[in-house]
Amino acid sequence: MITTAANVNDVTLTLALVDGIPPVAGRVGHPRKPPAALLGGKGYDSNPNRRELRRRGILPVISRRGEPDIIGLGKLRYVVEQTFAQLHQFKRLAVRWERRLDLHTAFVSLACSLICQRRLNNPRS
Repeated sequence: MITTAANVNDVTLTLALVDGIPPVAGRVGHPRKPPAALLGGKGYDSNPNRRELRRRGILPVISRRGEPDIIGLGKLRYVVEQTFAQLHQFKRLAVRWERRLDLHTAFVSLACSLICQRRLNNPRS
């Protein structure tokens, strides 16, 4: 998670967020690797970002503006949208009221912990 000012475009922090992702574990005995692909909507369509993602060995799966959506991307993006919906159930996170970044980060971490706990206790929901 990266917290920004109110009116910062998400695409400007794409590479910083990707660089913060820890390597993904593969099969036992193989080294960890960066994510294989980055999924994004048309809001993340940027040739410099695509170039930098490829340089990092990450396949950009991002719909282009003015073209039809990538088939099947909506099903994968649903997971992201569902995560935001779960975070916004915590009213304090739907609109950021805290002026201090450390407090906001703590509330987001707490909300993520509660969401994970609920999922572990009731895996069908």
